[in-house]
Amino acid sequence: MATIGRRGMSSPRELTRMGDRLSFVYLERCTLHRDDNAITAEDAEGIIHIPSATIGTLLLGPGTRVTHQAMSVLGDSGAGVVWVGEHGVRFYSGGRSLNRSSALVEAQATRWANQRLRLDVAREMYRMRFPGEDPAGLTRHELLGKEGRRVKECYRREAARVGIPWNGRTYLPGDFTSGDPANQAVTAAAQCMYGIAQTTVTALGCAPGLGFIHSGHELAFVLDIADLYKTEIAIPIAFDVAAQSPEDVGSRTRRAIRDQVNQIGLLRRCVDDIKHLIVPNGAKGDPTGNDADRVTLQSDHGAEVESGRNHADNYAGEVDW
Repeated sequence: MATIGRRGMSSPRELTRMGDRLSFVYLERCTLHRDDNAITAEDAEGIIHIPSATIGTLLLGPGTRVTHQAMSVLGDSGAGVVWVGEHGVRFYSGGRSLNRSSALVEAQATRWANQRLRLDVAREMYRMRFPGEDPAGLTRHELLGKEGRRVKECYRREAARVGIPWNGRTYLPGDFTSGDPANQAVTAAAQCMYGIAQTTVTALGCAPGLGFIHSGHELAFVLDIADLYKTEIAIPIAFDVAAQSPEDVGSRTRRAIRDQVNQIGLLRRCVDDIKHLIVPNGAKGDPTGNDADRVTLQSDHGAEVESGRNHADNYAGEVDW
């Protein structure tokens, strides 16, 4: 058997599709190692094995230590790795794309670079978030205003549904405990959604920084995608958890989000939603359907030619090197 240092990267066919993975796995106060193509989590109670290719996002909570070999297999599997602070307010993620084709990121860049198409995508995102409303013809400023009102209404509605007071959204970066239980739960739910969205965006090979609503940040597109599920999933679950008890709100919210996103198959839906947004209607085929390594060279008039060969014989002019 090949040693870890000599073992090559897994091919796309050997990896679990993003839509079929666990949404995320949360670990704390343990040490992560590698055992073949699985990671092991060891603490005082024993060792558990987790196949790395089944993980969408791995959340590493307080007291976790991870070996270089564990990170190597997680990266090879395309799993996102998120270090979550004690208050769950910061994360750092990594992983490689499960999609070897550049077709999806090229489609994203094309729609992002065109102001009209970029606004079309923003309107479609609004339509997906708030069914029953038609944002056609709305300017960006009008979209932002309507979105803000709808989210405020969602907060008030969910607070009334579970019977807890709500004095508005308050969040102090770096200080999770500064908010009341409802605000803490909303923050924890949002962090989970960001991790899921970032893992999916990365796995599909999209550009995290090319957002259609958010901009100016390396994760602008991730924030766009996470917001698609804010009022449907994150906010209702956050208020349910906060209403149950003010104790241990962060971890209970994460578990509730995990259970719900697994139950509804959110990863598969997230993949489909991203493709729907950035692949033009009527496009033929799935740009991520071919998992073979295919590298071409760009020629004139949008043509692509075979790579890995010398094209000097096809060039009639003189080149002075």
